[in-house]
Amino acid sequence: MKFRALLCAALLLTGCSGLKFDDSYQSVGQDSRVQFIVLHYTASDLPRSLHVLTQEEVSSHYLIAEQPATIYRLVDENRRAWHAGNSQWNGRTWLNSSSIGIEMVNKGYTDTPEGRVWHPWSEPQIDALVLLIKDIMQRHGLTAQHVIGHSDIAPQRKVDPGPAFPWERLAQEGLILWPDAQAVAQYLATFTEQLPSIEWFQQQLAQVGYAVPEHGELDDATRNVIAVFQMKYRPDLYDGEPDAQTAAMLLALTTQMSRQP
Repeated sequence: MKFRALLCAALLLTGCSGLKFDDSYQSVGQDSRVQFIVLHYTASDLPRSLHVLTQEEVSSHYLIAEQPATIYRLVDENRRAWHAGNSQWNGRTWLNSSSIGIEMVNKGYTDTPEGRVWHPWSEPQIDALVLLIKDIMQRHGLTAQHVIGHSDIAPQRKVDPGPAFPWERLAQEGLILWPDAQAVAQYLATFTEQLPSIEWFQQQLAQVGYAVPEHGELDDATRNVIAVFQMKYRPDLYDGEPDAQTAAMLLALTTQMSRQP
């Protein structure tokens, strides 16, 4: 039986059932099943993170430790990892099937009497992440619009990787899009005089990719999405308020997205 199993694994063109396949023709109408790279923090230390991601139901394709910045490959990219949960981005839902999950060892935050304190990120860890993302993007034909955070795809229940995560560093590496500073300044002058409607904010957020109500009301669900957007692009203030600077960043980002090939 062991020999048969080894033989079956070695035969690429012949199935164990006796079926034979001709691979001499390949369709041009195909691409990778991987459409997104989703970033998370583990909210725990390395031993606990390894236990949870290998011995419990939640999983991810990769786990990056802090120091040394070891990259653990836990799930083959051809298989589905259980990291995204109930999620939505750019019209796609339940993203486990279409994404690669990268967990990073980081304790997230600690609530103190003085307020919430977010834990810093290890520079070697981020260096390793940048290299890993570039490698995945190259192999799967992904662009800067395909790297997102867990909070982006589940804004009603998740905040990771959080406001301390260096998203701008990823933008500098060409891994995510970032609102152009000159465009933001230009739009800010206009929006300071007159703020767009709530429906406009909802439409812009949906254009970015967020799952957001589009009924024109500033409800809790809309505030949560605004806060997640601010946490990513303006981490010093993420109160969920639809203010002029947020509007300027949104318009600068969606304008940039519309120019992408």
